[in-house]
Amino acid sequence: MPEPVLSLKEVAVYHQENMVLNDISLEIQQGEFVYLIGKTGSGKSSFMKTLYADLPLKEGNGRIVGFSLRTLQEKDIPFLRRKLGIVFQDFKLLPDRNVNKNLDFVLRATGWKDPEKIEKRINEVLDKVGMKTKGFKFPHELSGGEQQRIAIARALLNDPELILADEPTGNLDPQTSVEVMKVLQEINKAGRSILMATHDYALILKYPSKTLKCDGNKVFEVIQKAG
Repeated sequence: MPEPVLSLKEVAVYHQENMVLNDISLEIQQGEFVYLIGKTGSGKSSFMKTLYADLPLKEGNGRIVGFSLRTLQEKDIPFLRRKLGIVFQDFKLLPDRNVNKNLDFVLRATGWKDPEKIEKRINEVLDKVGMKTKGFKFPHELSGGEQQRIAIARALLNDPELILADEPTGNLDPQTSVEVMKVLQEINKAGRSILMATHDYALILKYPSKTLKCDGNKVFEVIQKAG
C-alpha cells in the first residue's frame, strides 16, 4: 500500500492560543476525493491552514504528502506547498497581471527557469480547466467561475499530490459551482487526491463522496444516506 497522502493521529488544531479541534485521527489515501463539511466557525479553515502549514501543528502527529507537520521547519514549508495545490474561495489571483503572468509568477517562484517549459506547463494546466484561450485576460475581465478555474489551474502547476480546496464554490452561483465541481471531478479521475471544504450540500448530494465533518471540536467521517 502506498503511504496515505494525509495521515493524522490524535491531532489538535489551534488558532493562536485557542484549541479549535481536538483528537483528530484520519487518513486520506491516494486518489480519494474527500469533503470537509461543518458550520461556519466549526474549524474547517483552521484545519486546512494546519495542513498547508499556515498554522503550526502543536499536538499529535500529522504527515502530509511525505512531510511531518509536527517537525516541519520554516525553510521546508515552500517544498511542502509545492506538493500541495491550494484553491481558495476568493481566488487570490494577482489583479495587476494577466492569467498567463499569474501562472508564470507561481512557476518562477517555485524554481522553474526555462521559459519554454514554463509556457508549455501554463498551456497544459489552462487546457485541463477549459481556459486555454483566456491566458491574455486580466482577472477582472473574467467571471467568478472563470477566475476559480484559473485558481484550480494554478493549483495544478507543480503536479501536486493533494489538492486542498477551501470553499472553492463559496462565491459562485449554483450553475457555476457545478461547472467548477466537474473540473475538480476530472482532476480526481486523473488520479489526484482532493480534500474540499464546503458547506454546499447540494453539491455533496450531486457528487457523493467520502465526507468528514467538523462539529463539536471534532472531525469525524459521516456516512451519506442515499436520498
